Amino acid sequence: ADLDVLAVAMQGASACVLLLAFRDGRNLGTRAFFPKTNGEDSAAEVLAAFVSQYYAEQPPPAEIVLDRDIPERELIEKALAGRIDEGQAGRKVELRINVRGERAAHLDLVRRNAELALATELTSSSAQQARVDGLRDLLGLAEPPKRIECFDISHTMGEATVASCVVFDAQGPVRNQYRRYNIPTGGSTGIEPGDDYAAMHQALARRFRPTAEGEPDIVLPDVLLIDGGAGQVAQARAVLQEQGVTGVVLVGVAKGPERKAGAETLLLPDGREVEPGAASPALQLVQQVRD
Repeated sequence: ADLDVLAVAMQGASACVLLLAFRDGRNLGTRAFFPKTNGEDSAAEVLAAFVSQYYAEQPPPAEIVLDRDIPERELIEKALAGRIDEGQAGRKVELRINVRGERAAHLDLVRRNAELALATELTSSSAQQARVDGLRDLLGLAEPPKRIECFDISHTMGEATVASCVVFDAQGPVRNQYRRYNIPTGGSTGIEPGDDYAAMHQALARRFRPTAEGEPDIVLPDVLLIDGGAGQVAQARAVLQEQGVTGVVLVGVAKGPERKAGAETLLLPDGREVEPGAASPALQLVQQVRD
């Protein structure tokens, strides 16, 4: 068969479209494309734009399998029919979104490879450095942060409360330094079930107490991200003051009203609340750490 298989993966304003091509039944391999977006595009809109632009320059096969429906699919089909190679006049171009069997297996492979290619692109050294530099500029730091820590609280219906800490350096995640803090609830030493503020306070106190007690070789973060709004940030600020920790830039990451990626509000140390937008390299780094 002559067909192309396309899938799109997105994270924030970053997108990857992966193309798997077959011609005369031969697998020609895959290509990854990283189209620019305006930060508001949906995955379907990105894929529709890619199909329209890519096949404006490349003769399309008669069959193109897509991992999702796209806006104006029928109109694009008609436009692409005029782009088929000479000698095949009258053939239609079919954009297919519901496939089975072998084509479904190809589509699943392309989906997974699109996600992998995007993850690789986002963690590449040049892209990572751009995001670190962007965060430096946003926070007004003299130098790019060398160590970023992010804390988040999770629980199940108020029970099994856990605080998680992830660590990033300038190159990306430092997974062997991730930490998980089990937070006891009830009793004389536990917090009230569902009290995320108390859980955050306890987790941060356990994290920074060794510094206050003068233990050697304790490394402090340059930037401390708190996954939460003003209340959680207030708890973090109180802990830093109680433990006598200085030189740590505290930033809150508040989700937007629709909890949409790219719409987060950052609570900065100087009291400002900013919405950098999905296209901001600084917010992309914050999202990467928070996620």
